[in-house]
Amino acid sequence: MSKTLFSDDHEYVKIEGNGGDGDTATVGITDYAQNALGDVVYVELPKIGAKVAKGEQAGVVESVKSASEVYAPVSGEIVAVNAALEGDPAVVNQDPLGQGWFYKVKISNQNELEELKDEAAYGAYVQGL
Repeated sequence: MSKTLFSDDHEYVKIEGNGGDGDTATVGITDYAQNALGDVVYVELPKIGAKVAKGEQAGVVESVKSASEVYAPVSGEIVAVNAALEGDPAVVNQDPLGQGWFYKVKISNQNELEELKDEAAYGAYVQGL
């Protein structure tokens, strides 16, 4: 079982295992974000072993419309990246919350999860944009 939370910057955090209480999470951009960007043509991923802090840039996504930073929704250490995106960045458009994930992070501060939105709150947030 997993639990998915969302940031105001349109990143998601999918926490695996322990009923969504694990210490490793998959991070990517939301369907709203990929739709706003348009056709994704390039993704810059963080390096495995890099430390990221909540709110800091962790990557870049470029589309035919623009380039946008990907911010870390939680602090931690990068433990995996989705190298498949380098060869086929369009996967971000096709399956943003599935095969289009960006990186996995070992969460260093569980309290940061409390600042993220659940699916209902995020849905309400984007309705107001």
